[in-house]
Amino acid sequence: MANVPWAEVCEKFQAALALSRVELHKNPEKEPYKSKYSARALLEEVKALLGPAPEDEDERPEAEDGPGAGDHALGLPAEVVEPEGPVAQRAVRLAVIEFHLGVNHIDTEELSAGEEHLVKCLRLLRRYRLSHDCVSLCIQAQNNLGILWSEREEIETAQAYLESSEALYNQYMKEVGSPPLDPTERFLPEEEKLTEQERSKRFEKVYTHNLYYLAQVYQHLEMFEKAAHYCHSTLKRQLEHNAYHPIEWAINAATLSQFYINKLCFMEARHCLSAANVIFGQTGKISATEDTPEAEGEVPELYHQRKGEIARCWIKYCLTLMQNAQLSMQDNIGELDLDKQSELRALRKKELDEEESIRKKAVQFGTGELCDAISAVEEKVSYLRPLDFEEARELFLLGQHYVFEAKEFFQINGYVTDHIEVVQDHSALFKVLAFFETDMERRCKMHKRRIAMLEPLTVDLNPQYYLLVNRQIQFEIAHAYYDMMDLKVAIADRLRDPDSHIVKKINNLNKSALKYYQLFLDSLRDPNKVFPEHIGEDVLRPAMLAKFRVARLYGKIITADPKKELENLATSLEHYKFIVDYCEKHPEAAQEIEVELELSKEMVSLLPTKMERFRTKMALT
Repeated sequence: MANVPWAEVCEKFQAALALSRVELHKNPEKEPYKSKYSARALLEEVKALLGPAPEDEDERPEAEDGPGAGDHALGLPAEVVEPEGPVAQRAVRLAVIEFHLGVNHIDTEELSAGEEHLVKCLRLLRRYRLSHDCVSLCIQAQNNLGILWSEREEIETAQAYLESSEALYNQYMKEVGSPPLDPTERFLPEEEKLTEQERSKRFEKVYTHNLYYLAQVYQHLEMFEKAAHYCHSTLKRQLEHNAYHPIEWAINAATLSQFYINKLCFMEARHCLSAANVIFGQTGKISATEDTPEAEGEVPELYHQRKGEIARCWIKYCLTLMQNAQLSMQDNIGELDLDKQSELRALRKKELDEEESIRKKAVQFGTGELCDAISAVEEKVSYLRPLDFEEARELFLLGQHYVFEAKEFFQINGYVTDHIEVVQDHSALFKVLAFFETDMERRCKMHKRRIAMLEPLTVDLNPQYYLLVNRQIQFEIAHAYYDMMDLKVAIADRLRDPDSHIVKKINNLNKSALKYYQLFLDSLRDPNKVFPEHIGEDVLRPAMLAKFRVARLYGKIITADPKKELENLATSLEHYKFIVDYCEKHPEAAQEIEVELELSKEMVSLLPTKMERFRTKMALT
């Protein structure tokens, strides 16, 4: 290196960095990695100019550097050792080059070579990993090894590297604390060295990436609580350091809300969704940086897709909150229990105030104006379970607003499955709203709306390709008709003398429910139209429920013809017997339909006697 000026070495390194940042699509189509290979050649030149690695560092066995190598490999040094003297300085410079060569090979899909360079980088830094000069580089090398092993689906190895990075960051901040040198500064003249503020920004960004990758690793390992915690921390830090991509940040926050929804933490879920709305609204308003590439604002399809995805997360929030309220207030036949409703009203007063303020501080995103903007969205949406129709209706209308927003992108042509799921959620919103409605006629209209949105889907779908979806929709339509029939029967029971129009309406609803339950049950038959002797676990409960409801529907048909009524009772008995016989042969099925099985046994016992009375009556007339 004595023959080459240091400025020229630095120039080669900076040129390599510039080539590394060239986007792949800007290379020739047949040579997508052209700029990466050019960068690699320059890095190899710089490496050669720096000379061989110090012997005492470079010749250690490679096995010692793996994630299972014990404390001396991924653990932390007992004390801070700064790389002083020309030998140590050369080792660190070589480590920087090895790091960039490692990343370069990973970028060109040469993972084994990339791993080799990154491991060399860590080996060269072994003694200095906690130092002001090397800690950032060491964390970045371990982060990249974590990603590499994650891509190989060796998740526990990835976890070891990433957790080591986290521990290194925490120990450095505790024992040293000052913003460390950025690796690129090793090849910058003194006058171009970074400010303390810029160093801090870059180091914090490295740590944020570490948390982001850890969140993904914990998700893979199904450590969902930890994954959510790390995801939340990442999102908070991205806002604090103004290092985020609005669309990506918003979709990650909305996705996190689904974890909180599943945990029934509705206040936290609402906060994530409100923040997602606010940050998503910044799209196109933030000037492009390394973290917010111009490309995002130039892709309207991506914008509309992400907007639709966030809307779907809001739908799930409204629907789950309403369904949770229904579960907590319904009696054993699924109707509103007024006593439970009163108990929940009394409990609500205790749920507010102090608890809210404590929980909110724990999850709050942003500060100042951003925090105010998020709060303004939150205040329009309740996180408490609705206790009456008016409260449920507010959530329903919000959910319905997002249904329309989601359907703008997820249309039937092109997004069949997504579109159907949105429509099913819309139907479910009407269904749960009907639970809170006390007027039976209005409840009927809600179920009618469900049928109106679901029936056209059965026409558009090819049952061969969308068998499971078709089954879901058939079952749901059948249940909507079933609920309407029950309501019409209850309305007729209040009248002294129901007219023929009401009777006809009840029978038509009964007929429609039977049609769709039968379509569902027929879809379970094999190609020879034979009903299975053993019903699959995934459809066992709906199949048994369909059989039970078909039995009940035949018993509810209103007819003046005794012969027809006897036929209906026989068909009803046949379906009740199927349930009882199936559960005797397959005891596991009994656990799925305990209530329906008991009623079926009762009907199998009672119906023959009723049918015999009918026969006697018919013989006498």
